[in-house]
Amino acid sequence: MTERKPLGMPFESWIDRQIRQAEERGEFDNLPGAGKPLPDRPHDDMWWIKQKVESEGLSMPLPPTLALRKEAEEALAEARGARSETEVRQILEDINKKIRQAIRTGLSGPPLNLMPFDVDEIVSEWRRAQK
Repeated sequence: MTERKPLGMPFESWIDRQIRQAEERGEFDNLPGAGKPLPDRPHDDMWWIKQKVESEGLSMPLPPTLALRKEAEEALAEARGARSETEVRQILEDINKKIRQAIRTGLSGPPLNLMPFDVDEIVSEWRRAQK
């Protein structure tokens, strides 16, 4: 059996009535995005936090192991675009020093999963790319 409306309670709530009246006055017409589908969001429970962080221009610091991984990727890209072999070697030696230090002492965060770069191999790749 369906429930009946209790006596004294209006069919239309106060909020419903305000929404209906605003619609009748046309206050919802010509809103930005009207007639367009809602943005498709990936199934991610944290989507709204990520959107807020992005819209506010905030940044969240990476755990040290992830920061070092990112720095290593950037150093490798920089080495591949270097102007001289000496520069390639210097970039790689600098990042390798940091990687070795992190392996010896350990860093907080997820596993580092990073080994020092083979400088001679990357220099050889750099030389081939210069031809």
